Amino acid sequence: EGLWHNCPKCNAIIYRTVLKTNFFTCHECLFHFRITSDDYITLLIDNNEYQELDKDIISCNPLDFKEPKDYTVQIHDAIRKTNKNAAITTLIGKINNIKIVLGVMDFHFIGGSMGSVVGEKISKAILKSEEEKLPLIIVTSSGGARMQEGAYSLMQLAKISSKLARFSKKGGFFIVVITDPTTGGITASIAMLGDIILAEPNALICFAGPRVIKQTIGQ
Repeated sequence: EGLWHNCPKCNAIIYRTVLKTNFFTCHECLFHFRITSDDYITLLIDNNEYQELDKDIISCNPLDFKEPKDYTVQIHDAIRKTNKNAAITTLIGKINNIKIVLGVMDFHFIGGSMGSVVGEKISKAILKSEEEKLPLIIVTSSGGARMQEGAYSLMQLAKISSKLARFSKKGGFFIVVITDPTTGGITASIAMLGDIILAEPNALICFAGPRVIKQTIGQ
């Protein structure tokens, strides 16, 4: 009934209420379970009070991508499943009474992949941090670039990296929290550009994930 969970690392059986009380970590081995962006926001932001940024930006289908499933349908299915318009939520809030800009990626939205909307929302979050001189924190959880958008997706890597370089040059402070999984273009860009980089224990962090490698070299 979804009330009990098996730890993927040590196979301990954990009651859901206990798991939630323990901040979604295993009480036996401290494995960090995958959680939604809303769960991270609740854990991090004081009193869960915040101002969401750019919430109404939604992906279109610039390449008319239809295989194996129409990309427009994928987007609408993800919106309905997650109640989010994109694979990242950006906001202004407080952590321990310190005002910050926070971006939290959600793997449940098309694998947390970065298309043009995710890139634009991160870019706007960087600019907001720059304008208001606030620390920027991004929690990563992603399979990488969104291939349904082709070059539009890959362009976001350079766009975000250049904006972060300017943000750093102007004295901006950037913290990355890497969660399971963080792979592909996200690892190759924002995940490795923080002034401070934190990672959850046993998080999968890589460029090419296990399934990609298997499809490429057969092992």
